[in-house]
Amino acid sequence: MSTKIKTAILVASAGVLLFSLAGQIRGVRASNNDGAYRQMEVYSEVLSRVRSEYVEDPNLPTVTDGALHGLLESLDSNSSYLNPEQYKGYKARKIGAKGDIGAAISKRFGYASVVSVIPGGPAEKAGLQDTDILEAIESKSTREMSVAEIRSLLTGEPGSTVTFSVVRARRSEPQKVVVTRDIVTIPPIKDKMLEDGIAQIRVDALTKGKSQEIASRIKSLQKSGAKKLIIDLRDCAQGDEAEGVATANLFLNHGTITYLQGQKYPREAFNADPSKAITTLPLVVLVNKGTAGPAEVVAAAVLENARGDVVGDKTFGDGSVQKLIELQDGGALILSIAKYYSPEGKAIQDNAVTPNIVVADVSDDGAVPDEDENAVPSDIQKKAAPEHDEQLDKAVQVLKSRQG
Repeated sequence: MSTKIKTAILVASAGVLLFSLAGQIRGVRASNNDGAYRQMEVYSEVLSRVRSEYVEDPNLPTVTDGALHGLLESLDSNSSYLNPEQYKGYKARKIGAKGDIGAAISKRFGYASVVSVIPGGPAEKAGLQDTDILEAIESKSTREMSVAEIRSLLTGEPGSTVTFSVVRARRSEPQKVVVTRDIVTIPPIKDKMLEDGIAQIRVDALTKGKSQEIASRIKSLQKSGAKKLIIDLRDCAQGDEAEGVATANLFLNHGTITYLQGQKYPREAFNADPSKAITTLPLVVLVNKGTAGPAEVVAAAVLENARGDVVGDKTFGDGSVQKLIELQDGGALILSIAKYYSPEGKAIQDNAVTPNIVVADVSDDGAVPDEDENAVPSDIQKKAAPEHDEQLDKAVQVLKSRQG
């Protein structure tokens, strides 16, 4: 057997061993170590059969890359394997890239998926919408990419472009869309008075400083006569969990907001600080399928501490901490080492947040605008606004029934 083949088998076997350890992380514990060795033997046998009986001489480095990619992706969407070439590009973009497309991207059903887009950002201007599937980036299938590689490819110099093949519900063929990267600016928080003293605060992302901005808006609205609050976190998927904790604390003067925990990551609880709570007004948090990460921390904390109601659709489900581990061959692993949990102990990444008052997203009701089958996404207007915002209407109705 050649040195190349032996090396590939050793790397693949190491991957199987890692899979065994990952199984323990996920609670799939073998009664003894024999299970791990049996898996290694099976994988070695499969690789040997591929080498000797496949229709043509296989490219073993590619086979091994694919096996390791699948291994990491089987753990969770945020864990990734980067081969040396991919890791080199990842580091270069992380250091030098200043432009982005202004969209939160994850993986669902094996492909890259748009979780939400930043209003006014490059992705929205090009016509990308939440729930779009990015089948390919620069003609390469996203099924073959890790989340880390996908997100890395979205960044670049302002003015440069990135080309996607986009699959959208109720369209028969993937459509080409080109997005021009730019410096992405998160829109300021918006607020308005509705009826009966109900104020709505709209948040597009929980990036650094947004909790303070929300606090300022709440204080101003209360001075203007607001008696009840709607915190609109629909399509809010970007930011920092620390901002989610700080935002939740604005409404909570006691209780657990969230906690972090992993196999080798001791439980770290984030409890409400009474001195940071600024309002006791009746509260509704609006969420949908584009609500993710720090916004889910807020929704779960409000709901499970019985501080208010959560109205809308089930959220996306994202919340974990990653560790980058460099490998001897120049590649890298990005492993999730801890998850954020709701106050009641539900892993947000695994369970998302289900509102106590469910109102489905309008896109689920089958009513979609007519589209030209030959048009590309950038030619299509943003989803037609419904005559009534049913989720917001329900939030107002719930607050009207609450005593101020």
